[in-house]
Amino acid sequence: MIYPKIPLAQSIIEICLAKGITNIIISPGSRNAPLTIGFAQNPNFKCYSIADERCAAFFALGIAQQTKKPSAVICTSGSALLNYYPAFAEAFYSQIPLIVISADRPQSKIDIGDGQTIRQENVFQNHSVFNANLTELVSEENDLKINAAIEAAILKKGPVHINAPFEEPLYETTETLSVNSKITYLEVNNVTDTIEKLDYFVSIWNAAKRKMILVGVNESNSIDYKVVEKLALDPSVVVLTETTSNLHHSNFINSIDTLITPFQDFDFEEFRPHILVTFGGMIVSKRIKAFLRKYKPKHHWHIDTLRAYDTFNSLTKHFETEPNLFFEEFLSKTKNAESDYFSKINTIYDLRKIRKQEYLEKITFSDFKVFEKVIESLPKNTQLQISNSSAIRYAQLIDIDSSIEVFCNRGTSGIDGSTSTAIGAAVGSDKQTIFITGDIGFLYDSNALWNSYIPKNFKIILINNGGGGIFRILPGHEEKPVFNTYFETSHQLTAEHLAKMYQFNYHTAADLVSLEQNLKLLYGSNDAPAILEIFTPTLDNDKILLQFFKELV
Repeated sequence: MIYPKIPLAQSIIEICLAKGITNIIISPGSRNAPLTIGFAQNPNFKCYSIADERCAAFFALGIAQQTKKPSAVICTSGSALLNYYPAFAEAFYSQIPLIVISADRPQSKIDIGDGQTIRQENVFQNHSVFNANLTELVSEENDLKINAAIEAAILKKGPVHINAPFEEPLYETTETLSVNSKITYLEVNNVTDTIEKLDYFVSIWNAAKRKMILVGVNESNSIDYKVVEKLALDPSVVVLTETTSNLHHSNFINSIDTLITPFQDFDFEEFRPHILVTFGGMIVSKRIKAFLRKYKPKHHWHIDTLRAYDTFNSLTKHFETEPNLFFEEFLSKTKNAESDYFSKINTIYDLRKIRKQEYLEKITFSDFKVFEKVIESLPKNTQLQISNSSAIRYAQLIDIDSSIEVFCNRGTSGIDGSTSTAIGAAVGSDKQTIFITGDIGFLYDSNALWNSYIPKNFKIILINNGGGGIFRILPGHEEKPVFNTYFETSHQLTAEHLAKMYQFNYHTAADLVSLEQNLKLLYGSNDAPAILEIFTPTLDNDKILLQFFKELV
């Protein structure tokens, strides 16, 4: 076995291996050479080389998202580290374990005018669940910090930063280890112990006639069917889900905006819950957030092992446990209340679904029509990754088959790394991955395609409407040069030459006939990754979507 000669690098590598951190994403550089040499020449690690640091970090995030284990991403000193920040923040807010290991100059070289040197220690402090600032020499203190960082990533489900100073020479190797690293062992608390004083909350639940369950970003199969069924059959309970909730039942409202956008004040007052129970990650729908902030519930309970955001300014209780464990115990003590809450809302929603289908059948080729056709074409049991902005919002309006797992970077809701995350997820999962994106998000993260590890069955469905179409939907849109240039960022670019450069199969569509034909071609061949670019009418898309909400009544 070949090891780096620098003992601190040996310690980091040995502790990572002992802790089961085996997916290593390396951004090429010189100062991190001791780590690169040690990780890449050890067969116990799976190493990936990604040159663009921003893409590398999101790629690592995608792998961690799927494996539910921390990925480690490694870079050289200087500004390279700062390019990890978008993915680092996403990992923090999406509660995904990520380990950043940055090589640094020794402390004596900081702030003296040395090249490729910045203040790296604690650079992610506002969004890190642990910062391990190591010293140059091997020590038990260093080992304990490395252990603590990795354990924090696992237990706190978030990103950590390990900063390691190395002095030259950096490339020397040895065939023998010179360290005997200290390994600590995780202590996992029993989360069921945190469910306390349930009888008090059961009495509140049983007395309430209007209970709302709102589910954010959620792992598929994380809630048992008997829990789903119990909630679905309670006449006093309305369950609202989103595309990213990965939770399905015929009694659940799975398109929140379709239901509530036409509501007037009277409807909102009737819809106001006495109890709101939330679990999962971030909510996409701005309308449901606005509704719950204005028409506050008397009780808002959030269920999460770690955090409870007061999203609606009404949080009254944080149950620090897994949602499934909570519901199993809690619902065993409750009884159904006599109520027409669900039946009233469900009647309205059934009518909305009829109006939606009528509208989809008559509209012309547009973003909305494309999303309908694309989503209904998705192969069963695939993984669907969706970019932010318009793409995830359109996806909320279309039913997705329950066998398909859906993911989106909703932690910070940025467009900056959606493609890189999707590719990392495709590498980290056994399922075929299909990625739906808009043109601005795709072009912004185009270096994601500079990646030697993309599975041949990876598909990108790129909906190109010539700019940031979401700004046409938002209030304040006016057809003026300032809007087109500085908000929509209008363009005439396509993915054709990127596809050719990165050896993707490339298909295009600009109407329903070509869309149907090219969807078949897209799914019919797995000899190389593929892009289907769909061109939609810039000036029609927003009008068609906004008219949809008017015709729901």
